[in-house]
Amino acid sequence: MIHEKYFKLKDKQEALLTRKNEVNHDFYNGIYDRYQHPVITRHHVPIHWRFDLNKDTNPYFQERLGINATLNPGALYHDGKYYLVVRTEGLDRKSIFTLAVSDTGVDYFRFIDTPLVWEDVDKKETNMYDMRLVKHEDGYIYGIYCSESKDPDVPASDTSSAIAQAGLVRTKDLKTWTRLPNIKTPSPQQRNVVLHPEFVDGKYAFYTRPQDGFISTGSGGGIAFALCDDIENPVITKEEVIHEREYHTVYEVKNGQGPAPIKTDKGWLHIAHGVRNTAAGLRYVLYVLVTSLDDPTKVIAQPGGHFIAPYDDERVGDVSNVIFCNGAVVNEEKDLFIYYASSDTRVHVAKTTVDRLLDYAFQTPEDQFRSLDNAKVRKTLIEKNEKLLSNE
Repeated sequence: MIHEKYFKLKDKQEALLTRKNEVNHDFYNGIYDRYQHPVITRHHVPIHWRFDLNKDTNPYFQERLGINATLNPGALYHDGKYYLVVRTEGLDRKSIFTLAVSDTGVDYFRFIDTPLVWEDVDKKETNMYDMRLVKHEDGYIYGIYCSESKDPDVPASDTSSAIAQAGLVRTKDLKTWTRLPNIKTPSPQQRNVVLHPEFVDGKYAFYTRPQDGFISTGSGGGIAFALCDDIENPVITKEEVIHEREYHTVYEVKNGQGPAPIKTDKGWLHIAHGVRNTAAGLRYVLYVLVTSLDDPTKVIAQPGGHFIAPYDDERVGDVSNVIFCNGAVVNEEKDLFIYYASSDTRVHVAKTTVDRLLDYAFQTPEDQFRSLDNAKVRKTLIEKNEKLLSNE
């Protein structure tokens, strides 16, 4: 017998799932629209994924497998629908991958099927998270995620040191997933690995982030570009950093590729994350750059400063003052949906168009890396505008 409490919770959840999400008109910068509500929270996770519904085995209707957070989704526009592979973190701190879908891309997201599973080829893998989804020209949909395991070279008393590697899976229907070997690179640890959507010189191309430690980049760091011959035996022998960290910027401590770059007529449009130090700890934001269609290692545009940063309620959560994105999609109308998590807790969407974001990328002044030089750039804008205003 199903516990009667289930039906009360189900009605309450249905109101959340069918709530329309409106543009937040209190925010305006001309670049993208923010929305009033997150698109995915832990409260969106189906009740029967969390509770044992049987009244005999759960007489008090207690939550058996609770959810702590929903964050950092990979995203795919597929067959006219918006799919998110959501990092869904249980109360046990383990992250699993779950699939949510919407017809609109900004609201009405529902979790479907069951958590994603595949052949367990790496028994040392403890945690997995932050999948990037890419529909590659070879016909497969690939997912690359952070595969975390305990560092075997530390003392037994150290139960927090970890090793991060790039796990690789693929599918054609978002239902059956095949686990491929981890991507091997020259770096001791590897995060934020993303597959380029097209072959480059007949090879599979990747964006990587070389780093020495699980948290610190050490002698590595920056967004790197790499090639490999065989996706079923993904071995990278050389990583070329194409966008480095820079002192006193929003990406001074770390930076990494977000979702796969978007192909446009003006270049490959990238959304990346940058990390800087503050008195309150690390601050994660998003920034934009464009690379050449002819040479994806060549940066041809980079507006200065951050693109999206945590505002208002977004600043608070499990890991506060953090915005992270590993999923963005473009539909037939060239609308661009950017799915980002705030403070490692919930998922939001920012909506723009490819043309608007290209205008931002190419027309916004670059960071001059010095305060006085940046002041001169702003002075030029002010004087230009004052001249226009004086002629009104």
